Amino acid sequence: MKILTCTTPGNFEYGEADMPVQKAGHAIIRIKRIGICGTDLHAFEGTQPFFSYPRILGHELAGELVSFDEAPGFTVGEPVTFIPYFNCGTCIACRNGKPNCCTNIKVCGVHVDGGMVEYLQVPAASLVHGEGLSMDALALVEPLAIGAHGVRRAGVAPGEFVLVIGAGPIGLGIMEFARIAGAHVIAMDINEGRLTFCKEKLQVSHTIHAKQEDVMARLREITNNDMPTVVIDATGSQQAINNGFNYMSHGARYVLVGLQKGELVVSHPEFHKREGTLMSSRNATREDFEHVIRSMKSGQVDPTTYITHRVGFDAVKDEFEGWLEPSNGVIKAIVSLD
Repeated sequence: MKILTCTTPGNFEYGEADMPVQKAGHAIIRIKRIGICGTDLHAFEGTQPFFSYPRILGHELAGELVSFDEAPGFTVGEPVTFIPYFNCGTCIACRNGKPNCCTNIKVCGVHVDGGMVEYLQVPAASLVHGEGLSMDALALVEPLAIGAHGVRRAGVAPGEFVLVIGAGPIGLGIMEFARIAGAHVIAMDINEGRLTFCKEKLQVSHTIHAKQEDVMARLREITNNDMPTVVIDATGSQQAINNGFNYMSHGARYVLVGLQKGELVVSHPEFHKREGTLMSSRNATREDFEHVIRSMKSGQVDPTTYITHRVGFDAVKDEFEGWLEPSNGVIKAIVSLD
């Protein structure tokens, strides 16, 4: 079968590999769609933490179930996606119902080779039913689940003002699920095109251009001087993450979904006097995947909204670098293997 490997930062190479052989407790999926996410882009750039080369990228995946062992309720040929965070099942996090931050986690396409292949073997326990959704929609379940998990971590309540910093695909998903939770969403970014997307496609009422507007003044105006009770970062930018502490109301929760390699810098007195809560949000759980699928099936989330670029598998090597350019307007690129 054909594979595509990121051999070093900035370089892809096509190659051939043996077909996977069915193992106990595993399933084999014929990959039909691959979503390109920030993790893939950062790996290509050489800026992704917890990463080593060479690596086959890809964890936003959908396909056809070819064979399986120990997957009751599934049938050969059905459309599926899967939870790409392979956990050990025995560590403290797993025992406490948090397999998304397992101490021995192996994320598909990050710690182990991922889905830029024709066939992929995954643990059978990670399979998720397609529920009648299209392959395009199924490939978007995972990134939207990241957003749903961040919103759940924040405990967003109806009527709250939620500031989402970063209007990339993950940030957009956070906005969607904050809206579904009943919040007043504020989108902040430095890309005018993405802010326009928030207003026109996601019906986000409030947007702030972080480089062209007085952020603090705008937040006070929008929240009637209260400031947001929830701040969620989805940038992966050290400067943006550190600035986010300034935007919290007293008693606010700050959730870090974005990840960067540097240090957090916060004024302890300013954070302390707010009695602020700081949380990280890593990956997602089956509960989040199921919430996303229900939201798609009910029409609360339209996955096709996000797809701006589409290529065949053979074109990925040539097209990939261009997806890093903000001027190309990429929200979500999808690779098809039909």
